[in-house]
Amino acid sequence: MITRRPRLLWLLLPYLLFVVALPLVNSVPLFVLWLFGATLVTPVAVALARRGDRS
Repeated sequence: MITRRPRLLWLLLPYLLFVVALPLVNSVPLFVLWLFGATLVTPVAVALARRGDRS
């Protein structure tokens, strides 16, 4: 499925940003900033995936 629709890989970006945040839990200010940034990136990634997937 991904080989036919590689633009859906944009949807992995928010997931990876949230998973990478897990080791940063001990550093609270950076952790909060990271989660805020990942939250802001999520709609952008979804919009890019939707824009590229219109058939």
